[in-house]
Amino acid sequence: MRTLLITGPGGGGRTTVAAATALAAARDGVRTLVLSADRTDTLGSVLGVATGRVPVEVRDGLTAWRPDAAAGFRDDLAAFQQRASSVLDLLGASRLDPEEVTPLPGAEELTLLRALRDAALSERHDLLVVDLPATAEALALLALPEELRRYLRRLLPPERQAARALRPVLGRLAGVPMPSEWLYETAARWDLELAAVESVVTDRSTVVRLVAEPGPAGADAVRDATLGLALRGLRPDHLIANRVLPESAADSWLAAPVAQQRKTLEEWAQSYDVVRVAHPGRDPRGADDLAELAVPGAPDGPSRVEWPVEDRLADDGVLVWHLPLPGAIRDELDLIRRGDELVVSAGRFRRIVPLPSALRRCTVAGAALRDGELCIRFAPDPDLWPQTR
Repeated sequence: MRTLLITGPGGGGRTTVAAATALAAARDGVRTLVLSADRTDTLGSVLGVATGRVPVEVRDGLTAWRPDAAAGFRDDLAAFQQRASSVLDLLGASRLDPEEVTPLPGAEELTLLRALRDAALSERHDLLVVDLPATAEALALLALPEELRRYLRRLLPPERQAARALRPVLGRLAGVPMPSEWLYETAARWDLELAAVESVVTDRSTVVRLVAEPGPAGADAVRDATLGLALRGLRPDHLIANRVLPESAADSWLAAPVAQQRKTLEEWAQSYDVVRVAHPGRDPRGADDLAELAVPGAPDGPSRVEWPVEDRLADDGVLVWHLPLPGAIRDELDLIRRGDELVVSAGRFRRIVPLPSALRRCTVAGAALRDGELCIRFAPDPDLWPQTR
């Protein structure tokens, strides 16, 4: 199955484009599932069919699904209380009834990740179209599996499970209960689930598509989104310029907006594969309205960005790691080496990435930003690098 992630600035028409894209793919004979996690049924309003926790067939080849975050949160909490019953009893904690549980902030995002994993592993569809939240929330969502797995490994290293026989002794010596077996089992299960989600996000068949209205605000949002996606190793296959006003409107009171969108479209055309979607003059509702939106359906190729390591040992005595970061500003870049990881900060975005194996035996010798690409030079550490004679 291929996965198509659709995002963009708030109010840019992401859900409408996601629904139109899924419909276009289904009409091309691609078995398609469109997924959203909004609390309100915006997707259903656009498709003309109510959506919810049970997938619903919109038409032949097209299914829509909006999982229920509240129900999922209640189920997870009930399972946690059951497994942690001994600890809760020790603390004298009062159990929560399912009826009094409401989802906490972030529950929708976690529900969407779980649904994304389940849908991607299914063989019932050929294409999964995901209506992601607005760009800032979407980027945080895409980073979540990798970050949570890193936190779990730091807090509960798997190798500590080897000392399970010593935990009762350590508990008596310390005078406090030590983490029990269920905690490590839960951490391992979470790690597997997060790994499954991460594999979907990082898969070469996963494609990101941006949606924005052409104009000053849209241009800033797209520039920001492109940098954030690049730091995750992603780039958009298409930029959907949504709600484009006709040039004929330049002779009316819309002259200023038309001029602004014309300038933005010219700038976007230099860096993106831009697809223009004309303003329909109303909010599309139902399959007939969506069919009028000229959006591409299933993606053709991958949108992942490679981070190659260039061997320049013979000429310059260094290895160079190339990180494409379009839109990055030199003064807003920061690099920190921490063991076998590199902390890369670009503007308001940050990612902690493991070093390729060859670079772990090197020291950072410098970095430069040229033409939207960060080039980091690594010099071999004589104490770690194999010597040749």
